[in-house]
Amino acid sequence: MGEYSKALEFYEKAHKIREKALPSNHPDLAASYNNIGQVYNSMGNYSKALELYEKSHKIYEKALPPNHPDLAASYNNIGQVYNNIGNYSKALEFYEKAHQIKEKALPPNHPDLAASYNNIGQVYNNMGDYCKALEFYEKAHQIYEKALSSNHPSLATSCNNIGQVYNNMGDYCKALEFYERAHQIYEKALPLNHPDLATSYNNIGSVYNDMGDYSKALQFYEKSHQIRATALPPNHPDLANSHNNIGSVYHDLGEYTAALKALQNAFRFQQTTFEEGNLQFAFTYSWFGRVYRSMKDYSKALYYFEKCLTIFQQTLPEGHPYQAITYSNIGDVHRLMDNYEIALSFHRKALNIQENVQCNPLECATTYINLGVTYREMKDFSMALTYFQKGLEIRERKLPKNHPDLAVIYNNLAKLYFATRQYNMAMKNVQQAVEIAEEKFPSNHPYLVDYRETFERIRKKL
Repeated sequence: MGEYSKALEFYEKAHKIREKALPSNHPDLAASYNNIGQVYNSMGNYSKALELYEKSHKIYEKALPPNHPDLAASYNNIGQVYNNIGNYSKALEFYEKAHQIKEKALPPNHPDLAASYNNIGQVYNNMGDYCKALEFYEKAHQIYEKALSSNHPSLATSCNNIGQVYNNMGDYCKALEFYERAHQIYEKALPLNHPDLATSYNNIGSVYNDMGDYSKALQFYEKSHQIRATALPPNHPDLANSHNNIGSVYHDLGEYTAALKALQNAFRFQQTTFEEGNLQFAFTYSWFGRVYRSMKDYSKALYYFEKCLTIFQQTLPEGHPYQAITYSNIGDVHRLMDNYEIALSFHRKALNIQENVQCNPLECATTYINLGVTYREMKDFSMALTYFQKGLEIRERKLPKNHPDLAVIYNNLAKLYFATRQYNMAMKNVQQAVEIAEEKFPSNHPYLVDYRETFERIRKKL
């Protein structure tokens, strides 16, 4: 935090001197606005950063030829702020303007061109267009591999970006491979408390979380949080992200009170940084919804999922994978409230996106399973079995054999076979669920308790 204050003090002093000495449209004055804007951007004060970047840009537009590198850098900076605040169409517009200048001015293997591909890739990733994101990230990576030393931080950032897309696509082994490659470079190249190292720990934590290794995920998330808490200003958005991630793991571990506490911390940070309706709130609302659903407070869960959906609809392109996940979450809460027809309509909305858009197949699997549970509770057992088998096929193909999400579907199949009096099949499935849960969860985890109850009910019938 101290470093940002010092930088700001230094740049503002320099700016005052330049303001007195130079005409109001001098490029050095633009550079000065840029420097101050960059500090505010790093501090997470995006509105202030944007204001300064735009002042700088107006000067550059008047003072420089249209293909000048400083103008490209200026477009880039503005694009970055729009990306940070979740305005992706605007971010793409500015990044592409920057890229057009760089393409004309630079040789095809120049690192600045790679940085440009990276920026565009990041926006596509945020927009949920993972194939397009991967295409741009790989273009950047090829340039970096030729142009930079093997331990250059930009190469690490590139590995991180590719890892993130693979993670979003549900290819966790590949994601981990790229994240660990990035981490090895960062460890050699950066000081121990550098924010990029925190991001790296965070990324590795997210893969372990998605792979169902929650204790390992928590370990990495907490390492990340420790660095961020000392290196970043107290209201930086990355701190909210840390609390959100820690909250998500506590939820998955069945520790709902701890999860709520972490999410409330995240929400407080976001309130000091973002305006109401910002995309970042949606992720926190989504987790609030999940925790309240697990705590069986369905009206609160529905309230938060609907708030989340409203933001996604206002800020993301139509048919974004995040909207689909939220439709399915809303459908699941309606199912828990016995509103089966409404539940089915929301799950179908989710599938309509997931089956027609490039997204993580595991998200599709969750919707299939939610549909299966709804049909089972409606006593339409053949439809339930169809959807459970679709979900199971994806999860068995994509997840480690002992993943907790496999236990969820084995338990659901056990309940279905129990309802149709196929007790041997029911027992086979529930044993698999209990085995995984005993390995992965604490002994008082609500899921493990539920699986053991299912086991006992089936055992009495055999």
